[in-house]
This record gives sequence, structure tokens and C-alpha cells, in this order.
Amino acid sequence: MEEFNPNRYAVITEKNPREIVMLRGTGCCWHRCRFCDYHLDSSKDEAENFTLNREQLLKVTGIYQKLEVINSGSFVDLDAPTVELIIKICTEHQINQVHFECHWLHRNAIQAFRKRFFNYGIELKIKTGVETFDTLFRESYLDKGIDADNPQEIAEYFDEVCLLQGIPGQTVEGMDQDIQTGLAYFERVCVNIMQENRKPIKPDPKVIAAFAKEIYPKYIDNCRVDILMENTAFGVGGVVEHAE
Repeated sequence: MEEFNPNRYAVITEKNPREIVMLRGTGCCWHRCRFCDYHLDSSKDEAENFTLNREQLLKVTGIYQKLEVINSGSFVDLDAPTVELIIKICTEHQINQVHFECHWLHRNAIQAFRKRFFNYGIELKIKTGVETFDTLFRESYLDKGIDADNPQEIAEYFDEVCLLQGIPGQTVEGMDQDIQTGLAYFERVCVNIMQENRKPIKPDPKVIAAFAKEIYPKYIDNCRVDILMENTAFGVGGVVEHAE
């Protein structure tokens, strides 16, 4: 039997200070990415999901008036009571900005979701995982499920972008170009360094070492760039544990 007991609430004090909650939904609808097993943090039991999510949301204090909500998929995978509670918590604690995640597949749901929160005086920032702007590499190797070649087209829907670096086949020049492209078209860029999991794509130590030497020093002080050398760097998350 496998257990996943991650930390689900934290406070980020550097670079865009905010509270962050890692909630649970019904799971990513795509779940074909060859590098990601995050979709395992999910359940089809929406009542149990709400119980878990409520426990974490009640920890939110509004200390920075900003909240980031992540889950193993998109905001559309969260149950209705959870979304209603997020709005209630934000209203009670004067939180005026919330960051959500969304896969490209659900881009057409973003506008109505923004409007719903806007009606309560809450601005939404929507982040998507593009991983790389090299379309051929992204779709033939990573199987990300984004049928858009132009970063400008992606930016029409999303405010922020996640990149995946430290994987086989990447170069310093390519990783740097991806970050530069992200900064040109999006408000914020979050660089995730590949962590080993049960999916077929594994981290490449040589690429990670090159990133640490050439890329990390260049962007670590950039207020618009988050760099997660570990997937728990924001204080939430964990690993799947195997139990008898």
C-alpha cells in the first residue's frame, strides 16, 4: 500500500510573499505527462477531499493578503464546497489575490472563474505548466498536451508559467532561453528542477549541475523568478511512501 502524507500549508516569505495550500481534487484530467506522478494525490470522493481541504484552508490567516492554491491538476478538479470555502476565507481575511493552477486543456474555463472571484474583489493569477517552449521536445518527449506553438497564444490565458529543467537533452542555452521567453510573455516564472519519481523521465545530474552553475546565479535574485531545486521548496508537498 502507498501513502502520501504531504505538508499542505506553508507561508512563503521571499519573492512575492504569500500563503500556500496544497489541496486535493479529483485528479489531473490529462495525467499523461512522462515526468509527473503528482496526479496520484487525488481522490474521486469529493466529500473526503473537502474534509481534507477544509482543514488546510482554516489555517490561512491572510498575513500577506495573497494565497496560492495548488492541487494535482487544475482548479476545475476541486469540488464546489472547496471553491466556495476559498472565497469565504479570502473575504474574511481580506485576501485580494489568489494564484491557481490550470492545464492548457481547461483554458476556456478561466474567464468565468476569474469573473466569479472578481465579483468578490479577488484578483486571480492563473499559472500553467508549459515546462519548455520547445514544442517538439515538450510534446514528443514530455507528452505535455499543449497544442500551441506560440508563447503569446499561451499568455492570452495564463499569467504565470512553470518550467521543468534538469532533464535529459536540455542545454544551458535552451534552459536560459525558456526562462527569457517566460519573462517576456508572463508575469512570473517558476523553475522546477526535475525530481525522480516513478515516471520514465528521470533527472539528469549533469544538466542539473550545469543549471546550478550557469542558470541559478543568473536568476536567483530576480523577483519574478522562483527556483525550486527541490519540489518541497515552497514548504508543501512530499513523497509517496510505501507501507506494508
